[in-house]
Parts: sequence; structure tokens; C-alpha cells
Amino acid sequence: MNPVIERPGPRRPGRQDPQRSGRQGSRRPLRLAPRHLARALVGALLVVGAVISAAPFYWMVVASTRDNSELFASPPPLVPGGRLLHNLVELQHSIGFGRVMFNSVAIAVVYTALSSLISAMCGYALAKYRFRGRRVLLGVVLATMMIPFQVLLVPLFQMMASLGWVDSYQAVILPFLANSFGIFLMRQAFLGFPDELIESARLDGAGDLRIFYRIVLPVVRPQFGALIIFTFMTQWNAFLWPLLMLNTEEKYTAPVALYTLIGQSHVDYAGLILGSFLATLPLMLVFFLFQKQFVSGLLGGAVKG
Repeated sequence: MNPVIERPGPRRPGRQDPQRSGRQGSRRPLRLAPRHLARALVGALLVVGAVISAAPFYWMVVASTRDNSELFASPPPLVPGGRLLHNLVELQHSIGFGRVMFNSVAIAVVYTALSSLISAMCGYALAKYRFRGRRVLLGVVLATMMIPFQVLLVPLFQMMASLGWVDSYQAVILPFLANSFGIFLMRQAFLGFPDELIESARLDGAGDLRIFYRIVLPVVRPQFGALIIFTFMTQWNAFLWPLLMLNTEEKYTAPVALYTLIGQSHVDYAGLILGSFLATLPLMLVFFLFQKQFVSGLLGGAVKG
């Protein structure tokens, strides 16, 4: 009589071989590769840096909605309060915040338009025109970047006083239209433009201004956009020179008007922080909208020879 041999049936998906499971259990635990560990570390550092960078802005929001006495409480408040509208009304009553914001916008826009155009034209001339003394003139432009601004205050003030421009907007705008940094940035951008295209346009009958506006300037649009953003931010944050030139409260810019909230015996911290936060919003909006042009323009201008 032959013995019956039982054949193993098909293995079910849920069942595991004990020997195989034992071998799998004896494997070493997975370890992160150095590349993944480095990425995780960089990501953690970026998160910490973002939190630290955003903390002052969050505190500005909290302080803008609180009373002055609440800002120095122990522990300090960590959530927004309900005095935002009251602080805004007090800020408008104290310095006329809407008027000074309009003054800042008008001065910054006019200065940015004129200074950016002058810097672009000067940079184009230094990059593409061949004339005697071009290198010396470039050296003078670069040398002016090393002069501290405080050294120029007294002679500039005397010049504005002799012209009768004290307490006027032209005294705030005109003295700094020729921006050395903007000229150098645009020169570096124009160096990469082919001279053959300019010569071809001249052979076709195009004038210098038409070549500049229609052919050359659109090509360096990222660098020009970066210059516009940088110039606007510089003029918007200007404090010392407008403080010296403007004497009438109706002509104050936002930084100068906020400075008047600091008295000898009383400081309106809530209004000061609220005004500073509102004055920061236009800069943040401009940077977030044009940050791609800002970064690419600065990097593009830096790599040109």
C-alpha cells in the first residue's frame, strides 16, 4: 500500500513563511543616507530661521492691537487684542498717517522713476560707448560708493540752503538721483549685450535713444526690475536726509512722522509699532510680487565680466 504524500497547497497572501520572516527580522534597520540626513538638517534649520524671522512681525501685529500698558505686562501678551481700530484712529489724529503715507509714496515713486532711468542710461554709456576717460569716470563712480553718507550732509545742506530748497520735496529727491550702485549694476548688465545687434540697428537707421529703449533695455529687464525695487526700498526707508530737509509736518514722510511719536516724557509704543507695521506692508508687497526679478537681476548683474 503506497503512502499518501500530501503536497503543500497554494500559499495564502496573508500567511508568511516562519523561516523567511525570521530572516527578515534579522535584517539590520534602515539607516538614513548622509544625503537625506543633510537635507533633513537643512530643512530643520530653514524652519527655525523662518520662525525667528517671522517672530518680530508677529509681535508687531500683537502690539498694534494692545494698549501701551499691556505691552510691558509680565508675561507679555502673545495673542492680538481688540484695540486695533482705536490705535489706528489715535495714529491718524497724532501725525495724519494717511497724509504722510501719501507723501512717502509720491516721493518714492518719482525718485525711483527718475533715478532708475538715469542709472540705466549712464550704465549703458559706460558699457557700450567708447570715449576718452571712460575708465577714469567708472573709477570715480565706484569711488563715490565708498564715501560715507554722513560726510556729505553738511555740504549738501549748504547747497540746498543756498538754492532756497529747504523744506521742499525737490531737496529730498534731486541730490541722489545719480545712484552709484544703480549705475554699476546696469553697466554690468549691459556688458553682456552683443555689440553686433547695436551696430545692425544703427545700420537700419535707428537712433541711439530708440536702440536703448526698444532693443537694449527690454533684454536687461530682470536687472532693471531689480534696480527699481532696490531704489524704491532705499527711498522709502530714507530717514536722516528727509528729517534735515523737511520742516513742515504736512510734508513729512512716514519715517520722519513716526519719529515724532517719540517724546521726551511719553512714547506711544502701540501707535509707533502700528505705524511701522503699516509702513512695512508696501515694501513686503513689492518684494513678494517682484522677488523673482530682484534675485535674478542681482545675480545676473554679478556674473557679468
